[in-house]
Amino acid sequence: MYLARFSYNVLPVNRQRAIGFIQQEVEAAQKSGLQARLLVPLTRGEGGAALQFEMELTNLDQLEQFRQQGTGGGQQTHSWMQAFSEILVFPPEVEILRVDTGRQS
Repeated sequence: MYLARFSYNVLPVNRQRAIGFIQQEVEAAQKSGLQARLLVPLTRGEGGAALQFEMELTNLDQLEQFRQQGTGGGQQTHSWMQAFSEILVFPPEVEILRVDTGRQS
């Protein structure tokens, strides 16, 4: 299993608006059958992300499929991305992690 984690930096004044955008992303992932969640860091180091979106993947192809389909496909996803990017301080950081189950593959 893999985790894809998107880390977002926003100004405090835009925090609630950003949470709304990420909640749309969580809902879209869940409608696609993926486990997804909004993470709100309680503590963070200097320069750490204000908010994070994380989803579980059984294979890495699911990430590409979700990126193409996004929050409603085509134009709707493009509009969502454009509106969200207007409040981001930096482009999102994307991490892809492999979950270590303790078993050798």
